Amino acid sequence: MKIRVSDLTTERKWRAATGCDKQRFEKLLELFKKVYMEIHGQSVEERQVKTNIQYCLNSEAELLFFTLFSLKSGLTYDLLGLVCGMEASNAKRNQKAGLKVLQRIFDEFGYAPKRNFMNLKDFESYFADTEDLIIDATEQRIQRPSDKETQKQYYSGKKKLIR
Repeated sequence: MKIRVSDLTTERKWRAATGCDKQRFEKLLELFKKVYMEIHGQSVEERQVKTNIQYCLNSEAELLFFTLFSLKSGLTYDLLGLVCGMEASNAKRNQKAGLKVLQRIFDEFGYAPKRNFMNLKDFESYFADTEDLIIDATEQRIQRPSDKETQKQYYSGKKKLIR
């Protein structure tokens, strides 16, 4: 069993598999082809002609679909490979290649979030127009206090291995 773009016959299927409708996919595909060509210097089809390897993804459309499907579905590489007709290692490699192109597109058009700040001033200026900022910091590491009473505040409740 191998899922293909041609299997997406309704808008509902498009959204379920990729997170976008067919029109948005087509617009993204135009950018995807352009950026793929910038990165690799040739199209997927042209790259395949030069090798004797049988590829699972034969066009930029299939690579984009695979990448969006992998992100939307959240499957492990083993299961993703099974559903898409490839080995787990190829699923990971193909996802990485597709993400590289998507990341460049999002960076170029300003849709990628900024992830690193040099100092507090940069952070504050980046979020100056934002009213509410939610930061998930529930699992931040801390230095374990040496004082027993203070340790109790930070005790995780996890049990130690019994031998």
